[in-house]
Amino acid sequence: MSELPSIQQTAVSAPVSHDESLHDAEPAANFPITITNIIVATKPFEDGANMDECPEDLYPPENFAMVCPYIYRSGMPKKRHFPFLQKLKLKSILTLILEEYPEQSQKFLNQNGIKLFQFGVAGNKEPFADIPEAVMCEALAVLMDRRNHPILIHCNKGKHRTGCLVGCLRKVQEWSHTSIFDEYRRYSAPKSRSMDQQFIELFDVRPVLEKIDLACLPDWPMVSARVSFSQ
Repeated sequence: MSELPSIQQTAVSAPVSHDESLHDAEPAANFPITITNIIVATKPFEDGANMDECPEDLYPPENFAMVCPYIYRSGMPKKRHFPFLQKLKLKSILTLILEEYPEQSQKFLNQNGIKLFQFGVAGNKEPFADIPEAVMCEALAVLMDRRNHPILIHCNKGKHRTGCLVGCLRKVQEWSHTSIFDEYRRYSAPKSRSMDQQFIELFDVRPVLEKIDLACLPDWPMVSARVSFSQ
């Protein structure tokens, strides 16, 4: 059986131990990869890049990386990426694109029993378009329900809209703004948007905490304490 491609590892907010991070995560059963295969990429995969390092027929989507155990991010997966996604044994995909989901992608989801959550947003573009906070709250509620894991988040390029959603998740996880923006810029470069970073900075996590079902929250002790307090 082919192994997943190895991705450079880094400690973005706090170091991740090879020995403990996945052993305590939920759901523990049938997790298809180990922490040595994928953590958080120091340099996101670019579509068509690093292909010499990938086993035959296993090509990750553009900007692919692990956000945290059982949550991944990327650009829009294409047909050539489907074998790679099968290795993740996804239960769900959360897309932020506005357009109708591609027919061949819908077929792939149906064949593999993957549920699609679509929260179409236009992105933060001057002078008028912006991301509705209510939609982001609903997306985060899906993301923080372990019954939907493993889950992949994506937009078209895996940069701005995906970066905003991940940035808001990091606020729930109590990352510092410095770490959040560093991660955002790593994936959105070279066209980082100041409006995205402003959106993340001003995003109010309290409505998200009120929506969370504590019984279905991933094994995130600090977040569990915040949810319990808010409810």
